[in-house]
Amino acid sequence: MIRSPITQQLGIKYPIFQGGMAWVAKANLAAAVSNAGGLGIIAAMNMDQNQLKVEIELARSLTDKPFGVNVMLMSPYAKEVAELLVKERVAVITTGAGNPQPYIEGWKQAGSKVFPVIASVALAKLLARAGADGLIAEGAEGGGHIGETSTMALIPQVVDAVDIPVIAAGGIADGRGIAAAFMLGASGVQMGTAFLLTKECRVHPNYKEMVLGASDIATMVTGRSLGHPIRSLKNRLTRTIAQIEKSDPELIEEMGRGALRCAVLEGDKIKGCFMAGQIAGLLKTEVPVKEYLDRITTQADALLRGETWIK
Repeated sequence: MIRSPITQQLGIKYPIFQGGMAWVAKANLAAAVSNAGGLGIIAAMNMDQNQLKVEIELARSLTDKPFGVNVMLMSPYAKEVAELLVKERVAVITTGAGNPQPYIEGWKQAGSKVFPVIASVALAKLLARAGADGLIAEGAEGGGHIGETSTMALIPQVVDAVDIPVIAAGGIADGRGIAAAFMLGASGVQMGTAFLLTKECRVHPNYKEMVLGASDIATMVTGRSLGHPIRSLKNRLTRTIAQIEKSDPELIEEMGRGALRCAVLEGDKIKGCFMAGQIAGLLKTEVPVKEYLDRITTQADALLRGETWIK
């Protein structure tokens, strides 16, 4: 079995985090991942205190294992959600879309472990000094909001820059990716796109169909001109945005509003934004979470022992 300080630190079987994907990472998926040995994560996205509390209570009714909550710091409810998490004392808090410094101390005093998502060495150093328990270093291969540096280049630089555990994210979906992350110095991995094709993930069937049909060049990045690059599967929406984003940014904001929800809940292949990483082309079947985690960790363990990869 893969050995990592993360498993002991968090009380989980596998050093695998499930990404906090907005509209996707609900209590049912988080509980399934935690029950299977990983760390399930609920996406707080734009929920208020009451909505998030319902999700946390549901997750606790479905699992007695540790799980986490991802806080989107750009949310208008970020402050009240941060306060709720102090009261709820969830095992792990991950953050994205902002700097969590003002909240880290309070979360840690409540007993939570804090793992911010970062995309640069500079932010990694800043948050390590601020008291983060670990960092999720996400490369540009990942789906959703991304940075500019690839996972292969980012992970070793972050590992060398800080003295806390680093979780590798972006472009990881099987045992080869996990083994590679460990060879780069990571203590664990976070995956998002891969969990879209688990049976417990309740995205619209069209979303799963889009991922299943993806190739190695099926994704594209939009929003760079607005300062918010997003990787998603190519469709009419992404191609239209790519054509006009430099000339009419206000229109782009309007087109993108609600597009992720439209993809996850309605499966609209024209107006929806189907966030997914470059690893989507590797995913070919829908599987139960436990079967998936058991398989990829067995693969990784064999590779790290020096065995040859077998297709």
